[in-house]
Amino acid sequence: MKTKLRLLLALAGFAALLTGCTTVQPWERATLADATMRPDRDPLHNAMFEHIYFSCEAATGGRGVGGSGCGCN
Repeated sequence: MKTKLRLLLALAGFAALLTGCTTVQPWERATLADATMRPDRDPLHNAMFEHIYFSCEAATGGRGVGGSGCGCN
């Protein structure tokens, strides 16, 4: 039983080493800086998501959304 546990821990440690941090090469930074990689690339989607979120939460503020929680603003 101990050998299986040791083997499992060794495999988990080896997998953790393989999935470690990677360095971004200079020519890859342009891909990461592309507009499609930005989470706020679609302002209409963000506005709709915030409206639905704050309507469901019945809360105001925090992201510039005003009104009540009924969703009719």
